[in-house]
Amino acid sequence: QVQLVESGGGLVQPGSSLRLSCAASGFSLDGYAIGWFRQAPGKEREGVSCISSDGADTFYRDSVKGRFTISRDNAKNMVYLQMNNLKPEDTAVYYCNIGPFWGKGTLVTVSS
Repeated sequence: QVQLVESGGGLVQPGSSLRLSCAASGFSLDGYAIGWFRQAPGKEREGVSCISSDGADTFYRDSVKGRFTISRDNAKNMVYLQMNNLKPEDTAVYYCNIGPFWGKGTLVTVSS
């Protein structure tokens, strides 16, 4: 059974950091590009970052460039999103995506 489980979200103050993790089970991440998406209250889901199957190429939406870093560990079947200098507008549920598969998300709230 294919499963993606995100973790690492929480309530933090502006300027703080969080590291999100996505654990895959039921299949190997090897060979797949992986993306992180987010959905803020009342807004559509949007792409945040993605990483190629070999980790050589990454993409970030403009609003997170220089603050977020995506990485992967195929040996551990894990994907990460390091988020630094968080802003209130980063508040959202963050989802891991691989092909047709989605996790249930982890909530990130940035508030003072």
